[in-house]
Amino acid sequence: MVVKNTLLKERKAGTLLVSISAVIAGILAGCVLLLAIGKNPFDAITLIAQGALSDPRRIGNTIAVSTQLILVGLSVAFAYKSGLFNIGGSGQMLVGGCVASVWAYYGQGIPRPLYLVIIIVTGALAGALWGFISGLLKAKFNVHEVVSSIMLNWTALWLIYEIIPAFIVDPSVPSKSAAVPAAQSLRTTVLSQFFPRSYINWGIVIAIAAVAVIAFILNKTTLGYQLKAVGSNKYCAEYAGIKVERNIIITMTIAGALAGLAGVTYYCGYSNVIYRNQMPNEGFDGVAVALLGNCNPIGVFFAALFFSILKAGKGSLGAGADIPPELSDTVIAVIIYFTATAVLFRNLWNGLFHKLYEKKIAKSNVKSADTSVQGGM
Repeated sequence: MVVKNTLLKERKAGTLLVSISAVIAGILAGCVLLLAIGKNPFDAITLIAQGALSDPRRIGNTIAVSTQLILVGLSVAFAYKSGLFNIGGSGQMLVGGCVASVWAYYGQGIPRPLYLVIIIVTGALAGALWGFISGLLKAKFNVHEVVSSIMLNWTALWLIYEIIPAFIVDPSVPSKSAAVPAAQSLRTTVLSQFFPRSYINWGIVIAIAAVAVIAFILNKTTLGYQLKAVGSNKYCAEYAGIKVERNIIITMTIAGALAGLAGVTYYCGYSNVIYRNQMPNEGFDGVAVALLGNCNPIGVFFAALFFSILKAGKGSLGAGADIPPELSDTVIAVIIYFTATAVLFRNLWNGLFHKLYEKKIAKSNVKSADTSVQGGM
């Protein structure tokens, strides 16, 4: 009698493997495009790496770029855990950054530690308010959060359009706000001495802290359990006694606060200027970061770093080898596509693992049969 070895277990494709597969597929697609236009893919990869990581200044700028992507990616990921899709990160960034910028002009004279706490907290609260509105509309009136958050994006844009000339306009260039003074921004000599002449600021510390806090909330608290329960099946969660409407509002409020923090770090740390008619692309890039990171806080952190390398390094493509800088955006778009169709990679890897498992079982059966024959003799 042949008995299978029950100790053997069939491996399944994990989320990390699927995400890495999407990244590799995107890079390979970019290489194919380069070959199609007669360029060397290795030259492009080298130039992107040099543009993002070749010296302390560029490394600092890459980290500064990743700051907003981490926070907005967390915002999207946190909402997604509750079954919600927060595409309002751009508007939440704008209102958070605008409130912080106003403090920068009218809060001078406040001791710097207290001042930094004020702009961070008020910026987060402004973003939280924008998220709260979307969550309230969803919970009480069943207005889809995608519709309401997109509308709030444009509401924020035109609200800022009127606030800037009224309070913080640059007299020489009416289309933008006056620059936040370095002494009133999140930039600091503590980090600048390691990354001189870069845009790195306290925002990266805020982003790392946010990753830790969100991971703790989702994995170690009752609130996190309830949010994930609502995201899995809100009807079952409601039957179990979880207040679904309250959790929807809480989720969108926290998501808005995270995006508001991204606005603070961008407009009072990286850029220091708000343009009246410009919506930040980071609000939409955060969706890609969340997808690639599988909506896991740690995954979001590393996905944001990867995307920031592509974004910070793409400027070197045109200057170094006459390669269109848009290639970097194309690679990002392809990665997003493959990430969105992750089931293809999951099925591919699971099929491969299943074949390997069958081979192991076959070998185990042969060994068991040989042992039985020898024992019978």
